[in-house]
Amino acid sequence: MTEINQYIKSSLADNTFIKAQFSDYRGEEEDLKSLYLKKVIVKRQEKVSFLYRYRTKDITKNYPPEEAVQRLGTLVAENGFRSGQLFTLEQDVQLSFIKGKGFSLKTTPPSLHELPSLAHDKPKNRKIEAQGKNYLTELGITDAQGKVYKNAQDKYKQINHYIEILSSLLKNLPDQPVTNIVDMGAGKGYLTFALYDYLNNVLGKPARVTGVEFRKDLVDLCNTIAQRSGFDALQFEEGTIENYQPEKEINVLIALHACDTATDEAIYQGITANADLIVVAPCCHKQIRREMEKHKPENELDFLIRHGIFLERQAEMVTDGIRSLILEYYGYATKVFEFVSDAHTPKNVLIVGEKRKQKPAEQEMILEKLRTSKQFFGIGYHQLERLIGLPD
Repeated sequence: MTEINQYIKSSLADNTFIKAQFSDYRGEEEDLKSLYLKKVIVKRQEKVSFLYRYRTKDITKNYPPEEAVQRLGTLVAENGFRSGQLFTLEQDVQLSFIKGKGFSLKTTPPSLHELPSLAHDKPKNRKIEAQGKNYLTELGITDAQGKVYKNAQDKYKQINHYIEILSSLLKNLPDQPVTNIVDMGAGKGYLTFALYDYLNNVLGKPARVTGVEFRKDLVDLCNTIAQRSGFDALQFEEGTIENYQPEKEINVLIALHACDTATDEAIYQGITANADLIVVAPCCHKQIRREMEKHKPENELDFLIRHGIFLERQAEMVTDGIRSLILEYYGYATKVFEFVSDAHTPKNVLIVGEKRKQKPAEQEMILEKLRTSKQFFGIGYHQLERLIGLPD
């Protein structure tokens, strides 16, 4: 027991320590199972990080090297950890406890040959780095040096999560000289700018991006920032989703947090343009909720919609479920998943439609499913089917 501590102490001192781990705990600390050690830098000081693994939780504490050795001496004892391994650049050391014989040590040639990074937090692999992005500074995300403001951390995380999701979807697009993307309801353009930057400057994939926004002040602001950033193929247009008339073909249509039936208008625009990819994050689901409240169907699930909060959630799922079915009717393979955690926004569902071949045999099945679903939930009509003229 004294020897294993000495090995750890000397390897820390001569900078050959890589890591250590201990198990088979028999001490008085309730539910403690194992212990993992590594070196870290915390506030520019070298520490030894102790990860205590309990039966139902993990606790991490960082100690100066000398204190770490002392604490380990207490934990590795007759009534403590009975098995352990130390990894250094010079050798591996195996600690074992044999009943009737006590502790023994065995050294073997090193199995690891590089020191790990001492960064306390693993560097994050972000699609959009904060440094050198003029548009992030002008949008109030970073300062002039590229440091993210504290009150903009959530927005910056949302931007990267959004690009992370889209990056895998964009890989499946058909090859074309320029990808035409329309972002409906672009708002202040945080995500629009990031998508343009990622495609044109990170991936080197030529893309023309148009942001559609009905508030003129935001359109003017975003166009000014785009010009200052040298984003020549990024433009913002004043208008509504319903009345937008594209001048060029749409390869990708995006609408994030378009309220209520504005999401249906965006999906309608994407379907009629035969877009290869449609991505929407719905916001508000009032139209179907009003339908359900009006007709109040009696069935085995009617007990749910007696309560306002349940009715609201049910209406959200039914609305987006029908949207997915209609996309599938027009030949889109659909996926529905979480956009960002609800710590950032309460509306966190993303509906993705990827264009595939239409299968007439499946269309009739989808129509029947739509009919029975509307009847079950007491829905007279869904706005998207009305917009697109889906047959009854």
